[in-house]
Amino acid sequence: METRQLGDGLLVSAQGLGCMGMSEFYGDADEAESIATIHRALDLGVTFLDTADIYGPFTNEVLVGKAIKGRRDEVTLATKFGIVRTPTGERVGIRGDADYVRQCCDASLQRLGVDVIDLYYQHRVDQSVPIEETVGAMASLVADGKVRHLGLSECSAESLRRAVAVHPIAAVQSEYSLFSRDIEREVLPAMRALGVGLVAYSPLGRGFLTGAITSLADLGEDDFRRTSPRFAQAALEANLALVERVRGLAVEKGVTPGQVALAWTMAKGPDVVPIPGTKRRSYLEQNAAASDVSLTADELELLEELADAVVGDRYADMRVVNR
Repeated sequence: METRQLGDGLLVSAQGLGCMGMSEFYGDADEAESIATIHRALDLGVTFLDTADIYGPFTNEVLVGKAIKGRRDEVTLATKFGIVRTPTGERVGIRGDADYVRQCCDASLQRLGVDVIDLYYQHRVDQSVPIEETVGAMASLVADGKVRHLGLSECSAESLRRAVAVHPIAAVQSEYSLFSRDIEREVLPAMRALGVGLVAYSPLGRGFLTGAITSLADLGEDDFRRTSPRFAQAALEANLALVERVRGLAVEKGVTPGQVALAWTMAKGPDVVPIPGTKRRSYLEQNAAASDVSLTADELELLEELADAVVGDRYADMRVVNR
């Protein structure tokens, strides 16, 4: 696996692994298989691991820490703070005040069982706290040696500019795929002007682009995707028709639809690093192999045209992102 640079000096594997689904949101958890998947990722050179304090809640960091024990030097470890959840999973707000930043970092270090976090994100921007205060507190974590690089997740272009004025930002994490390109309007141009890398979560369109989803029946009753406008019945049917066209291209190339989708994301620039999430080794291996898939200019143009026809926003309330 090749490496890519985020910001000024953070080298990561060209593809990462999103660990969220190992603990919740996407059906039943299997700790043994999840740990085996992380170990297999490291063996394949997929060493950029992404988690957050709220995943589980609070259990995903413990899982990742258990998996990387004894292999810490192989890993670029990213986690996040800012979305407040109770131990029972209830979401109770967003916090970015300085005291909360420091408390969250210490708690994440303990759960992960590490001395330093390689990339620490503000998960969502707290609009009640100046971002200068939040990033200033994050910068103090760098000065204390608890964090190496800083990031923001789902921020607006203006929030990013204000953050960079306080401390260098290595990466912005945002949903980005053939099915989710809204950041191309304002956020991505601002990132590039400021030298900030993009970490693309859900690069497989929350499973759409793998071709594995054919109806709502493929999703468990507690699967969070059932709340997404893109999975509402009318939108689902329209979007599945687009997936069939991606599948057609994949068949021509002798690869999977998911590999085509990941190859598209990786072709968007050397500053873009997708972090497809999975909790199974077989899917991880398929995803990693997408790094060897190349797309011609004509194929890229075809995929861009398909992307313009996607039906439905990625969240029911888009005010929760680009803040």
